[in-house]
Amino acid sequence: MMVSTMRFCGKLFKTLCVGLLLFVPYVRAAEIDILESRLSVMEKDCILSAEFSIPFNARLEDAVKKGVVFHFILDFKLGRPRWYWKNEEIIRESKTFRLSYHILTRQYQLSADEVQWQFVSLDEALQTISNVHDWRVRCKEGVDPKRTYEAALQMRLDLFSMPRTFQIDAFSGESWSLSSDWKRWKFDLPEPEKENAISVEMPAPPAAAATDSPPPPPP
Repeated sequence: MMVSTMRFCGKLFKTLCVGLLLFVPYVRAAEIDILESRLSVMEKDCILSAEFSIPFNARLEDAVKKGVVFHFILDFKLGRPRWYWKNEEIIRESKTFRLSYHILTRQYQLSADEVQWQFVSLDEALQTISNVHDWRVRCKEGVDPKRTYEAALQMRLDLFSMPRTFQIDAFSGESWSLSSDWKRWKFDLPEPEKENAISVEMPAPPAAAATDSPPPPPP
């Protein structure tokens, strides 16, 4: 009797959990728009530049001023398309922007790749995050300039680096999580520049001058 009662309670608990999940509203994360992206190659590095539009609302600004540190992560991938399987991943790199607010100085602090900035306004800090210039990503060996590759780019707010209270709110009906969709585009690596071999013809040495005078008599 005890075993059957426990089984019944277990089934009832699972049914209630499923019912609650069905009534949880689906909330889509606020969209970060990728306005522009550019990719070039210099020597053995991929040079990436991009421009974003980050919808930073009043709730996020209030959280930063209360001491919450935001980590914006920029993900970049370069893959080789294969018709028989998914893309072969050649490069996968991430760049993290750490945004915080210093109460004593009343300034916003931003850091990325061991570089730090300080701003008086939040708009200036977001402007720096939104405009990525000349991010150098090391190209691995095996990249063939004669083939076409697929580049992919994404910007997102890392929820797992935030306090748990904000993580719960991000997945609830009052979500204010930020993320962009993956932007993908085809990319052809340029042919490496070849050194032009220049051959210069050296002039032939001048011939000995001919003389009509006879050789001097022997002594």
